[in-house]
Amino acid sequence: MPDLPTSPEPFTPRAAPVAVQDLRARLRATRWPDAPEDAGWSLGTDLGYLRELAGYWADGFDWPAQEAALAEIPRFRVALGGLGIHFAHVRAAATAGPALPLVLSHGWPDSFWRYTKVIPLLTDPGAHGADPADAFDVVVPDMPGYGHSDRPTGPPLDSIAVAGLWARLMSVLGYPRFGAAGGDIGSHVSRYLALDHPDRVVAVHRTDAGVPFHAGDPADLAPEERAWIEGAAAWGATEGAYGAVHRTKPQTAAVGLNDSPAGLAAWIVEKLRAWSDCGGDVERSFTRDEILTNITLYWLTGTIGSSMRMYRANAAIPPAQLARRVEVPSGFSLFPGDIVRPPRAWLERTANVVYATEPPRGGHFAPFEEPELYAAELRAFFRPYRSAATA
Repeated sequence: MPDLPTSPEPFTPRAAPVAVQDLRARLRATRWPDAPEDAGWSLGTDLGYLRELAGYWADGFDWPAQEAALAEIPRFRVALGGLGIHFAHVRAAATAGPALPLVLSHGWPDSFWRYTKVIPLLTDPGAHGADPADAFDVVVPDMPGYGHSDRPTGPPLDSIAVAGLWARLMSVLGYPRFGAAGGDIGSHVSRYLALDHPDRVVAVHRTDAGVPFHAGDPADLAPEERAWIEGAAAWGATEGAYGAVHRTKPQTAAVGLNDSPAGLAAWIVEKLRAWSDCGGDVERSFTRDEILTNITLYWLTGTIGSSMRMYRANAAIPPAQLARRVEVPSGFSLFPGDIVRPPRAWLERTANVVYATEPPRGGHFAPFEEPELYAAELRAFFRPYRSAATA
């Protein structure tokens, strides 16, 4: 293993042509399953759509062009906790006002890809019709086992451990105080950043409150909280099979998903469709090139198994940690197409809520689906806390 950089070093990955050729060959040789007539998406990924997507992936998708576009984002790697961590780091435009450092944490099934559209809106708001005073220095790391960050060879890291790595990363980058934001697993990471580093996190923004956990008497909950918890359990029974696999036997699924690009695409695209605000048409929220860029990052880095193992690590977080309340000023933007959306009473039970909105559009991948709306939410929420980052 090469020596890991102890200070950030520029990083621009390039896929070997043979790796892309192998991907295309595997796609062309896919052994397709059968499916009942008119099954559509009712049993999982629609087979007809997947075949079209795989055909385009094999013979139309221009990965070098997508890779070149990603290379326009300043990216680096640095050693943290014995792992090489890949991250985007884009400073505010020179024409902007004093910048607020902001670390953005992604979820599954994605990577720093989730925030690629929103980065320029946050770093140079004046160029996009917003107030230059709302500029951010943006840091977007790939979590260990995702994207171009190293895969842990031992036990997977949970969200608490990753939050600790991000606190160290922000120190390495010279940011003693900063804002934190995220969604999905990134919401958990941002929460633990606020819980474990309240002297450094000036405010924390999330697009969800995670899976509900309440160890007390259900009678103590408001009716809307009980209804939400029951709804979350019902959602898990019908839509949560992927999570059960990730938490219990991720390695079994990883064998097939890491070997078959069509299988990997099926596993991911079904979630992009189900969790986005697309009205059943996944390409209303993502173009085919965007879908395949996300999936190709998983394929070329071989990280589907390691990304799934983080679910197992998070499932072992002690209840006492899950029950902690965030006292750092907290904001929530609950997009209408997201999953398991919590009521205000639950948010206030679990966090010091100073901001809560329901934007008109967007889903689980809001920074990618609706970057302008998401950027506006972050600008509005963090505006009162900018001076705290430099105090």
